Amino acid sequence: MACEDNLRKFSPIQLLNFCIGFFGLQFAWQMRIILSGPLTESLGASPLLYGLIWLAGPVTGIVVQPIIGALSDNTFTRFGRRIPYLFFGALFGAIGLILLPKSEFLSNLFGQNHPEFLALFIAAIFIWIIDACVNAAQGPYRALIPDNIQKNQHAIANSYLSFAIGLGSVIAAGTAPFLKWAFNYQMSVGAQFTMAGLAFILGMLWTCLTFRENKVSKKCLAEKKLEAKKTVSKPFIENVKEFLSASPEVGKICMVQFFAWIGIMSLMIFFTQYVVHILYGIPNTAELADNIVESFGIKQTEAQNFASVCFAFFNLICFIIAIPIAKMAEIRGNKRVHAGSLFLMALAYILMAFMPNKVTVFAAMGLAGIGWASTLSLPFAMLSKHIKEGTEGSAMGIFNIFISAPQVLVCTVLAWFINISTYKNACGLENNHWDYAFMFGAIMLIISALLTLSVQEKEDME
Repeated sequence: MACEDNLRKFSPIQLLNFCIGFFGLQFAWQMRIILSGPLTESLGASPLLYGLIWLAGPVTGIVVQPIIGALSDNTFTRFGRRIPYLFFGALFGAIGLILLPKSEFLSNLFGQNHPEFLALFIAAIFIWIIDACVNAAQGPYRALIPDNIQKNQHAIANSYLSFAIGLGSVIAAGTAPFLKWAFNYQMSVGAQFTMAGLAFILGMLWTCLTFRENKVSKKCLAEKKLEAKKTVSKPFIENVKEFLSASPEVGKICMVQFFAWIGIMSLMIFFTQYVVHILYGIPNTAELADNIVESFGIKQTEAQNFASVCFAFFNLICFIIAIPIAKMAEIRGNKRVHAGSLFLMALAYILMAFMPNKVTVFAAMGLAGIGWASTLSLPFAMLSKHIKEGTEGSAMGIFNIFISAPQVLVCTVLAWFINISTYKNACGLENNHWDYAFMFGAIMLIISALLTLSVQEKEDME
């Protein structure tokens, strides 16, 4: 198409610069993943209630990303089409991150007789704000690739985003444990959330100031506006149907994402709690008296630090392998590399479920990082071949439904199952089977891998 001729070829340095905002976004998201569980549990959340609070991510993903994606398709300002959404998403997300650990303090402003659940309710509101803002920025950011970068660079561009995701997550997860190890200084939860908020807004601000969206001819701009207007004016369900009917392979890729993200979120949501309660044997503190909870304080901090180290290693592998996995996909094909990566991730889950010791869990998280790196890039590379020009933001928003919707199942069905699955630990105190998350997740990842092998790539059709 005429508009395709105007797309630029990006150098490695330009691709690295392009990723800085996504680095900040992932830094913020990783801190929210690691610390929201212990924080909400300290305010009285059960496994089921914690899962319901985690619904913020998928629900805002399902609602926010398609809407913001379609709006950004139809936004034409001197600042660009996507940039305004990146900036304001980061700004309000940063505010939410900084205020989240102050939920109990804010609840006390209502007086000493406020309901016990008020602090947890306030924390839940901030989590929903953070997740909505992350989604508001993430969809338009992904849409910058088909907007501005040549198609033959889409796989490598998405892999650079995986690279940024890995690096941002490693630094976010590793900072507090490193300071404790190197200087015997334990960062407070509030300080870690503040650090995440600053990373989010400063990283995204850099991208907003340094990245210039593609300048297109008047003819091309008119075509984009017309296509975007059609997308916005259509009922949402029609846009979904059109997206899925673009190619038979689009539906398959969506199902690959659906099952993969059930498996992935089984880890993201429950891993810290698994470490605290299964690996370290700490009972459900929400059910214990305050003086007993305090006796587990040092051990709880140690467990959270170990979970952070594991997440750092998980994302370090993602960071290291992000670019090589794209190069391998260029040679072996996206679907073969992605399927193999998902099988390795499933193996990691099986090891964590049935061999819960520190060495195994640490090594398994590294193995799982291979599947994570692949999931963050190769499905998007496969999908980008089927996106209609002018609808990139809408397409990424609709595709995100198949990332967000499976998370609802994890936050409700799996959280409920863990909530009712209890046992007595060695001290006779009640605990939940957080390890069930990995048994369930492994099955979902295997299904996703098998579905991936059924996708017909362009070279398979020739």
